Amino acid sequence: MHLFALIAGAIIVFAVLLDAFENVVLPRRVRRQFRITSLFYRYTWIPWTRVASRIQSQTRRESFLGYFGPLSLIGLLALWACALIFAFTLLQYGGGEHLFTGNQPINFRLLLYHSGETFFTLGYGDITPASGFSRILAVAEAGMGFAFLGVVIGYLPTIYSAFSRREIEISLLDARAGSPPSAAELLSRASSSSNPQTLDELFRGWERWAAEVLESHLSYPVLSFYRSQHSNQSWLGAMTVILDATALVISVLDGVDGEQAKRTFKMARHALVDLAQVVYATYDANAPERLTPKDLADIRTQLLAKGVRLKSGPEAEEKLHQIRMQYEPYAIGIARNLYISLPPWIRRDPIKDNWQAGPWDRVIQAQALGKIMGERRGIADDHF
Repeated sequence: MHLFALIAGAIIVFAVLLDAFENVVLPRRVRRQFRITSLFYRYTWIPWTRVASRIQSQTRRESFLGYFGPLSLIGLLALWACALIFAFTLLQYGGGEHLFTGNQPINFRLLLYHSGETFFTLGYGDITPASGFSRILAVAEAGMGFAFLGVVIGYLPTIYSAFSRREIEISLLDARAGSPPSAAELLSRASSSSNPQTLDELFRGWERWAAEVLESHLSYPVLSFYRSQHSNQSWLGAMTVILDATALVISVLDGVDGEQAKRTFKMARHALVDLAQVVYATYDANAPERLTPKDLADIRTQLLAKGVRLKSGPEAEEKLHQIRMQYEPYAIGIARNLYISLPPWIRRDPIKDNWQAGPWDRVIQAQALGKIMGERRGIADDHF
């Protein structure tokens, strides 16, 4: 029994330390199937989304889903701490000797308490290691407790710094492509600029953003669960819109140099494919069509009104379809796993952009209208 406790405790310590190293220190994706973190997110995210699916309001549902990322991070850290405490309890039970100031004999429950106070360096002194092996374990566990505190202090700011950098560009997309964003709106607004390099500059910035998202989300996969501040925005939606827009430029947009669009497409597609593997997305052959013939016809009409022409004919449409198939299945798979709504190719709703909305708009408009009407009545009184 004691030998089993020693072996089990050593295995748990090794597994937890390896998992923490891969999540906090190792800046690359881990392909090993069995991981504590993967199992943790798999068995917490699924019930969380089932509860979210019962919420009718989109805003409230997004708010509820937005709690999962931060809470899961705290839960994962707590799981590591509890696992280490339990593992050292097994090690102390299997090979340690202890002295207790009370009258009752040392049992597993008391050793669990001793392990907890050692890990968090409380040092009450009511249970004292009495052998060399138990003293070594106590020192090692106390050192891991300090290291765990350092991980918490250093890990959380790093996560939120990467999240902040990601969200800045998503917020900038609001004025450039609407809320929710769409490829048609992005190209339409960019074509209104007097600077012919506007689109290339926009794509160049999003090429760098896609590279940063790839780096940060591979290093810290929990960022995939962090939602944007607005319910109609998301990192996946922003990346999909950029891929949609570059696909249009590369395949059917007439009279535009597509070199920068190609570079941005390659980087964004690379990020999307790698992140689909991080969240264990799967291919869905029955996924609904995102771009219908009517959508493409409406995009042509909208862009033509801005002086932008799209190539027509089966060859151009087939090229667009082939480009779409390089990234859309991955975007749909990620969206299904993360419970994110993908943006449309073209918006047909009259919803305002986020920058245009505000809680005081109706009051301000009513006051302004009342002031105008009052001035008009005053002018009419003076006239008579």
